[in-house]
Amino acid sequence: MEKLVEVSEEEVRIDFSLGRKCRATVHLRSLSSTTSIYFKIQTSSPHKFLVNPPSGLIPPLYHTSFQVILRPQSQLPSSFPRSSPCDKFLIRTSLAPPLHHQTHDIKLKVAFVGPFLLRHAVLTGDCDSVKNILKRQKTVLAGRDAESLLRVAAELDNSEEMVRLLTESEYNISPCKGWNELHVAAANNRTDEISKLISNKEGGPLDCKDKKGRTPLYLAANEGYEECVTVLVRAGANVDARTIDGRTALYKALTNGNRRMMELLIHAGADPTITPADRGGRSPLELARERGQKEVVELLERGEAVLNASRSGHVKLIELLLETDANVNYCDQYGLTPLHVAAIKGHKDVAMLLVEFGSELDSQDVDGYTPLHLAVESGDKDMVEVLLNRGADVNIITRKGATPLYISQLLRCDIITKLLLACGANA
Repeated sequence: MEKLVEVSEEEVRIDFSLGRKCRATVHLRSLSSTTSIYFKIQTSSPHKFLVNPPSGLIPPLYHTSFQVILRPQSQLPSSFPRSSPCDKFLIRTSLAPPLHHQTHDIKLKVAFVGPFLLRHAVLTGDCDSVKNILKRQKTVLAGRDAESLLRVAAELDNSEEMVRLLTESEYNISPCKGWNELHVAAANNRTDEISKLISNKEGGPLDCKDKKGRTPLYLAANEGYEECVTVLVRAGANVDARTIDGRTALYKALTNGNRRMMELLIHAGADPTITPADRGGRSPLELARERGQKEVVELLERGEAVLNASRSGHVKLIELLLETDANVNYCDQYGLTPLHVAAIKGHKDVAMLLVEFGSELDSQDVDGYTPLHLAVESGDKDMVEVLLNRGADVNIITRKGATPLYISQLLRCDIITKLLLACGANA
């Protein structure tokens, strides 16, 4: 069967440490231009590995990712970087609906990498393992950790060869990227270490930039390390920090096709309208619109965030979202817009702000109810007055033919009934 997806790496490369969960992120890209692709991940060692999510759908020509989680191990791997032959993963893919058609399978082996195993290989003078780890690991060590490892290597019997391997590595084992300890931890998916550095106020500023202008959060987002990004966001890291060329973590998540990372950053308040500095650069929102990625556009417009803020009455957050082009008329599966929920909750300030930013006064939910219908149903005279004063249709009907006046009379809300009649309601 024709190949349906492309895998980011030939192996599942896990940053290994003793006694803790270790993770690897695998990216998948759909090769179908017309049909969603269903995928399911199977492992030959379920007693050792977990997969999240174990299955899912990839929209046409889009990307997704899954995490492989190694359960805490009390001993070193029996072999590394290449693991035992029994540690394998099978990615089963088919055209949607799930496994309805013939499947195409992709096999992935496991490789154990990371600073823990690198240090072990250096200490034992194992040049072959060091060489193979460095081939697979983008960035392993920097700063004091790198200097310490070089000192260990210099004391070995084969010190000349080992030091040469470390210093000549194309992956910068020596401290030359301008990284602090947070950069190193973020690039290597070390969530616990990030938390410790932040708690102890070590590792440098949260938003410290390397020579390319990348912050620790940017590096973690680029690699798809969701837990690292979450920890950094909660600590106050700037989600909109820009690299030298003006790109943000959200922009990188979009170009990587990592929807889960985009969702995480959007919920953290990332601005989708920031444009890269290079000539002809497009913001994430503009890029998604240009590509015709409807679902991504809806996500980047941040309508759901406006809806939730309207429900809670968070005026300042709504204003911030709307000033950065969030969708004021986003609606959920029931057809409720931010103005609907503001009317239900009686948040007059929110309603006035939403209308000011272009909210549709007479938008109807799936049953045909407008914000005015809901305000009347809630018995909220002040909210009814706000909506009427801003031009809400006093005679609009639901799908079952109910007007705001009908609801008011049915509920015997005399004050609201008089108000509606005074504003032209048809008796």
